[in-house]
Amino acid sequence: MEKCSHLLAVSPEGFRGKWLVEFGYETLHIELGCGKGRFTAEKAKAEPNVFIAALEKSADAMIIALERAVAANLSNIIFLNAYADNLTDFFADGEASRIYINFCDPWPSNRHVKRRLTNRRFLELYARVLEPGGEIHLKTDNKALFEYSLREFALSGFELVEITRDLHKDAPSGIMTDYELKFHSQGIPICRCVMRRQ
Repeated sequence: MEKCSHLLAVSPEGFRGKWLVEFGYETLHIELGCGKGRFTAEKAKAEPNVFIAALEKSADAMIIALERAVAANLSNIIFLNAYADNLTDFFADGEASRIYINFCDPWPSNRHVKRRLTNRRFLELYARVLEPGGEIHLKTDNKALFEYSLREFALSGFELVEITRDLHKDAPSGIMTDYELKFHSQGIPICRCVMRRQ
């Protein structure tokens, strides 16, 4: 953990509204639930001019993500051991241009609906931290969650930009997460959409 500490935001509240100035970038992307960081590291390598703030609530998973970033010698990532509920404590209004939500917990029970990361209470937080025209990129293998999310996005005033219910039908497309690689190898279709804040 010591080797990786420079990529860990211990007190992220102190950077609120200042991420880009403090780290010297012009564009901020946020990833919610980065897991073991495969997507995070690959995205940071592919877009070196973008600063990525990756949130993960599991400390064990985040250690692997940190190690991946350090092994790849990446400096355009910061990790937050935090929950999406606290997003507006860490990021100012309009501070980010994109949010990634990859394979979040579907919380299938109706009594847990408010825990879904695409529930409108979360979408209100995302709309605040996104700049006008900012995007949310969602990927999931859970069809029920995907259809639910599309309805919530529409009710929350987001504009649909792109949608597919079988992302890798013809060939692998884009950077995959660890879960996505596993699901794709099992022939499970991946749903993806891009939504824009108006």
